[in-house]
Amino acid sequence: MSALRALEAAARHLSYTRAAEELFVTQSAISHQIRHMEELWDVRLFERRGRRLVLTEAGHVLVPVVRDFVRRITLTLEEIVHKEDGPAALRVTLLQSFAFKWLVPRLGHFNHQHPDIEVWISTSDELVDFDAETADVGIRLGYGHWSNLYEERLLSEYVFPVCSPHFLNAHGTPEKPADLLDLPLLRRNAVDILQRWRDWFKDAGVTVGKMPKGTQFPQTSLAIQAAIDNQGIALARSAHVLDDIKAGRLVRLFPRVKSRSYISYFLVCIPGRENEPQIAAFRRWLKQEAEKSEQEFEEMLN
Repeated sequence: MSALRALEAAARHLSYTRAAEELFVTQSAISHQIRHMEELWDVRLFERRGRRLVLTEAGHVLVPVVRDFVRRITLTLEEIVHKEDGPAALRVTLLQSFAFKWLVPRLGHFNHQHPDIEVWISTSDELVDFDAETADVGIRLGYGHWSNLYEERLLSEYVFPVCSPHFLNAHGTPEKPADLLDLPLLRRNAVDILQRWRDWFKDAGVTVGKMPKGTQFPQTSLAIQAAIDNQGIALARSAHVLDDIKAGRLVRLFPRVKSRSYISYFLVCIPGRENEPQIAAFRRWLKQEAEKSEQEFEEMLN
């Protein structure tokens, strides 16, 4: 590392003397370290042109690599030392759509209430095995009853169609649920347990033969964004669109059709860890935010 730092400093200053001053060593030490690397790598890194020190062609190629390595290892070591000096971060894993549309917009409230707890967010649509190396807390969507996990129900949702006000102005407001079959429907193409358009039409009393063609997305958040961008009608879950409806970016269609989601969001962690201080604080905050959301869902439906 000393030799690499000497090379980086000498290349930046194009001077052994200034590099030595920066690193608090002698000029001969810098010269010795550069010569050592040249012998080790069998290349010349610098050459003299009159009184000027310049990089050789090999030096121009190698120095950016060395500089990037020195920067990365310095930052990494600083992060490791900082982590060891302070409490470990609270690692939270959850679905990308739920993180994007519900958790992240509210996370600033938790940070304000608990500035001493550093939260690391990771997203995955796959179930994560919880252990000491992966995550501390997860938020899962499902029926519950996962083996070997502590679980606590957070919130349940309703499922309903949404579109932008501009889309309604351009296409007209549909009078009955069956009218949606004549409009561009935005759909998810993932294979999972979430309710589909067919489920909503069934709850609305509409018999559907073949579903009309429409743009398909791998994630709910993408379909919702497409609806915000006036591309069609998305089938949304209330937690994903509550803020967009309140802000006027989306309009809920057919509010009389109350199609409740048959799955819920749960907080999960390794049994016995739920009362650890950081996890307990996060649990309490999540429950409070979830209760607020559910209350707003009900008010929106009435």
